[in-house]
Amino acid sequence: MKNEVNRAFMAKKKIFIYSLAALALMACGNKNATTDQDERVEQVRTTVLQPRLIEREISVSTNLQGYLTQNVAPSLTGKIEHIYREVGDKVTTGSDLVRMDQTQYKTTRISMSNLEIEKNRIEQLLKTGSATQQQYDQIIAQYNSTKEQLDFLQTNTYVKAPFNGVISAKNYEDGELYSGQPILVLTQIDKLKALVAVPEAYFPKFKAGMSLTLTSEIYPDQTFPATVEVVYPTIDASSHTFQVKIVIPNGKNLLRPGMYVTTTIGLGKANVIVAPYQAVEKLVGANDRYVFINENGRAKRVSVELGQRFDQDIEIIAPEIVPGVEMVTTGQHKLVDGVKINVVTD
Repeated sequence: MKNEVNRAFMAKKKIFIYSLAALALMACGNKNATTDQDERVEQVRTTVLQPRLIEREISVSTNLQGYLTQNVAPSLTGKIEHIYREVGDKVTTGSDLVRMDQTQYKTTRISMSNLEIEKNRIEQLLKTGSATQQQYDQIIAQYNSTKEQLDFLQTNTYVKAPFNGVISAKNYEDGELYSGQPILVLTQIDKLKALVAVPEAYFPKFKAGMSLTLTSEIYPDQTFPATVEVVYPTIDASSHTFQVKIVIPNGKNLLRPGMYVTTTIGLGKANVIVAPYQAVEKLVGANDRYVFINENGRAKRVSVELGQRFDQDIEIIAPEIVPGVEMVTTGQHKLVDGVKINVVTD
């Protein structure tokens, strides 16, 4: 009986010892795994960033537009009696474009003439005391209302050009019923405009009145002067750009609305930080750009804005990007923020 008790005790002791050993092995395994993870080191090459003096300029492309565009769409429905112009015709300010049905205008003009006679008669009677002030006030109110209606009908029955331009579209013929679609489209071409999107990093550089030049593939040996008219005050959050409206004199009519042009904008000299373009990473599914720098032997991810490009290099902009910073130029694709790095120099 005593021997059986001893054997049971020894068996339990062995199980306890084996359990402690297993726990110790598991602890050692976890410790080694953690150590292996902590000691992961990526091999990279780096370059020390230095400022470069450059001639600041950017090139952006856009389509030209007529400086002014007017849809000739009278505020009257009815029959179109006559359209004076065809597509391509040049017109001057005040010239006839469209004549609508004149019936309502002529009727109102007759009423206006009668009211003018009555107004003059009441004025004379008021002077002699044969009419009251109330009668006079009533005729004046009716006269003014009819005159306002007549002016409206005259403007919308005999439609004239509000500025110099060319007819760029015609949607009706004489005698057709006007239904709301513009009868003509008048476009100014002796002066053009264009809207260009500029990276937000250049916002402080742009001012109204700046001079710039345009080029077109249609005229490869010519440049066209232009002027910044408006710098829009807000930044597009999705594209990180702002709009600039430029004005282009076009007295010779060489340029036309819809043409594709490129504008080069000089912004003076500047000291900037440039890096190899291939070293800049792009966030998948977004337009965000970033680089890695060496911070005490670890990779630090830094979001950057891109500026002007110079062949294989590109300007990068961020508070952390300053002269003397060591940036990863090879091996950056396999890095994550905070990983240890070993800089290879050969």
